[in-house]
Amino acid sequence: MTVAELEKRVRALEQEVALLRRRLGGEEAHTMPWWEQIAGSFKGDRAFEQGEWLGRKYRESLRPGGRKRTRS
Repeated sequence: MTVAELEKRVRALEQEVALLRRRLGGEEAHTMPWWEQIAGSFKGDRAFEQGEWLGRKYRESLRPGGRKRTRS
């Protein structure tokens, strides 16, 4: 592959990246981590709370002797 062909491919890739950035709203639109953007979105959701409860029960069942961990 010649240097001219490589330069052409790099230009095309740069244009594609610029297009994707415009579609996503630019870098400044994503200053907050994704997990902070969705934090609290399940508050009050009974299905989510039941899933948490079931997960806790399962993890407790894996502990030796079935002991529950006490909170500090």
